[in-house]
Amino acid sequence: MSNTPITVWLLGDQLLRAHPAIEAVEAQAGRRNMRIVLVESDARIAQMPYQRKKIVLILSAMRHYAASLRERGYLVDEVRAPSFVAGLQRHVAQHRSQRLVTMAAAEYATRRFQQDYLSQALGIQVEVLPNTQFLTGRRNPFPDVEPSQRVIMERFYRAMRRHFDVLLEPDGSPTGGAWNFDRLNRRRLPRSVAPPPPLTFEPDAITRRVIAEVEARSGGVGTATGFALAVTHAQAEAALADFVAHRLAAFGPYEDAMSAAHDVLFHSMLSPYLNIGLLEPLQIVRTVEEAYRAGAAPIQSVEGFARQIIGWREYIYWQYWRLMPGLRDANAWNATRPLPRFFWSGDTNMRCLRHVIERAIATGYTHHIERLMIVCNFCLLAGIRPSEVNDWFLAHYVDAYDWVMQPNVIGMGLNADGGLTATKPYIASAAYIRKMSDYCDGCRYDPKRRIGPDACPFNTLYWNFLIRHEATLRTNPRMGPAVLGLARLDASEREAVMRQAEMVLGEN
Repeated sequence: MSNTPITVWLLGDQLLRAHPAIEAVEAQAGRRNMRIVLVESDARIAQMPYQRKKIVLILSAMRHYAASLRERGYLVDEVRAPSFVAGLQRHVAQHRSQRLVTMAAAEYATRRFQQDYLSQALGIQVEVLPNTQFLTGRRNPFPDVEPSQRVIMERFYRAMRRHFDVLLEPDGSPTGGAWNFDRLNRRRLPRSVAPPPPLTFEPDAITRRVIAEVEARSGGVGTATGFALAVTHAQAEAALADFVAHRLAAFGPYEDAMSAAHDVLFHSMLSPYLNIGLLEPLQIVRTVEEAYRAGAAPIQSVEGFARQIIGWREYIYWQYWRLMPGLRDANAWNATRPLPRFFWSGDTNMRCLRHVIERAIATGYTHHIERLMIVCNFCLLAGIRPSEVNDWFLAHYVDAYDWVMQPNVIGMGLNADGGLTATKPYIASAAYIRKMSDYCDGCRYDPKRRIGPDACPFNTLYWNFLIRHEATLRTNPRMGPAVLGLARLDASEREAVMRQAEMVLGEN
């Protein structure tokens, strides 16, 4: 083995139990010649006003991970520095490293930094290994698709299930007799049902120190106080087991439900852990599949959840890398309005938006339907600039990273990529919100009215969007029923809707 000192640089969202860079260098040079470095970059933390609970999660998980590596006998250097470059330069100089090995970042800008700049900045050889946190990096089901070509998520999802043998019978047919049970997963949460809360974790000494440090920093969204997320592999695995035992069975039927009283409902809230490597996708999918085989959860819940992990999450990552770097600037609907100020406080009379925004500020989490059908729905109907909406999500959510937010927000939520991620704009009036939630109860606005002082802004903006984009929407066969509804509005009603929409947007 070589005696050349080698550094392994681990990013804070790459906290895998079996890290490919550690394994590769250990096999080549042994532990004696290897040092592992984790850099806490002040510049990266201050890049945006991030959710404080997210910063606590990342920093605490990094420090716990470093401690676990030391317990396993590795030499680990934890560096706090003004930037990644400054921290790595300090480490390389101190330990006389001759080579640096790292795993490719999930995010575009950081991967470009690793591949195109880092070697020159450090003056040593840099090797960037493939990212193993996603299944598509190991098996791309559509390797030759041009960026302009549409690939429907359902097709992608079925290819992934076949390749990884998820919920398949011995003859290759889908378990339960269908690939998708989404039609069974559209129930409103009854008032009599109280979902059990997710497992929480009392902060230990390491996490308490991080909380104090984050609270002492300026900027950021929300507060670090009350942080109770998992910060180790063992805790994340306990959270997964808790979800399977207490919420998975009812996940499917109430997957799209929204509630003012319950934050998480039957969702897993595992995405913060999955996105930093404390859990891995196949680990989660195999666990819920075993629950189905054991009779602990129905097929519509297990398939619906597996689709989120092996289908939607992988599809989003795949879309991100085939559409970058132009995705951030996509704006197919020519939206030009700035993000309303109330998005940073929740100070709005719209009860649904107020609850979701205040929830995001306080906890760093809302489930996917609230993100899609409340926040993104409003922003698309109101013509808010996609890049500003994307940045708001990046700032507020504990599971937010560039690779997941750009395709989800700009692509799916705002349909700003011209339909490359989702085949239709996900727009809805107050009727959908009223059907799937209790948000309309006690709201200042009437969910049945589209014009007048008590009309729900979602109704006004929905019909205004249809009117203004009628020609474009008519070319999309999936929007047919919505566009046909415009026939019920005569010229005077159309004019009244557009006037009221301008008034609503002027107030916000």
